[in-house]
Amino acid sequence: MKILSVAAALVLLTVPAFAQMPQMNLVPELASKTPEEKEQDAVRDKAYKESLKKIPDAKTSSDPWGAVRNNDAPKAAAPAKPKTKTGSSATGNSSVR
Repeated sequence: MKILSVAAALVLLTVPAFAQMPQMNLVPELASKTPEEKEQDAVRDKAYKESLKKIPDAKTSSDPWGAVRNNDAPKAAAPAKPKTKTGSSATGNSSVR
């Protein structure tokens, strides 16, 4: 009886996991397209490529702050001065450590 309950528990745990597995076609040669389906795909691809050619090129910048930002400002910040230790002076006379 104990073996039967363990087997039932094992089945109940594996069935949901099996249902989540993708169904893979291990022999792809058997699932081939008919000539009509191939022709429809070719027509569909041609129509798609033609519709892509009709999309105009973007001429404007996509910068939303372009009108606000000053274009004359320098791009890089000025080099920073070397920092000294906190609480010490440049001469080295420091009473706080």
